[in-house]
Amino acid sequence: MNINNTSSFAVKDSLLVLSGGLDSTTMLYEYADRISVALSFHYGSNHNDKELAFAKLHCERLGIKHIIVHLDFMKTLFRSSLLEGADAIPEGDYNDENMRSTVVPFRNGIMLSVAAGLAENNQLKYIMIANHAGDHAIYPDCRQDFVDAMDKAVNAGTYIGVRIFAPYTSITKAQIAQRGKELGIDYSLTWSCYKGGEYHCGKCGTCRERREALAMAGIEDKTIYMD
Repeated sequence: MNINNTSSFAVKDSLLVLSGGLDSTTMLYEYADRISVALSFHYGSNHNDKELAFAKLHCERLGIKHIIVHLDFMKTLFRSSLLEGADAIPEGDYNDENMRSTVVPFRNGIMLSVAAGLAENNQLKYIMIANHAGDHAIYPDCRQDFVDAMDKAVNAGTYIGVRIFAPYTSITKAQIAQRGKELGIDYSLTWSCYKGGEYHCGKCGTCRERREALAMAGIEDKTIYMD
């Protein structure tokens, strides 16, 4: 769905699903003028605590309401290396073969369903999500056909006709970082590492993808890596 962004949008009509990572933090700043609520989820992943601290920080800086919803059942019932401790996270490239174990079944579908109810409850017409092209090979619930299907379901299932807006679906993480560079975002205040240690490990797929994206965007990487 196309929704034009402006720097002086008159009505805050949107809810953003915010992790505290590079992608959704960029979207938070790029669309701040129309975001009324940022919604984060704690589902028991290794890195949730690290991410959500940054999500809270950026919402406070922008004066955007921040809500955290706990989905404890996911850690109890679902299998994923994201839910099994740092040692379970694979190291190496960010690709399908290496990162498939990090899939949390239907994670975005569950989160978008909660977001749809909250959006309608707050009379917000749009849900923003920051999936991007690099996710497509690994995560089925980040692909265009999934976004289109969820958009149709959410629109049909809400009285006010809520829609999903996912403007990063077809662009790369490096292109997202380039937008953040133009916005002056300090990416050292975001979290990517799936291991969730004191510092970024520098070896897992998300750390490697982060490093590559920042380098391609010409951004000095101030992240502290363990390697």
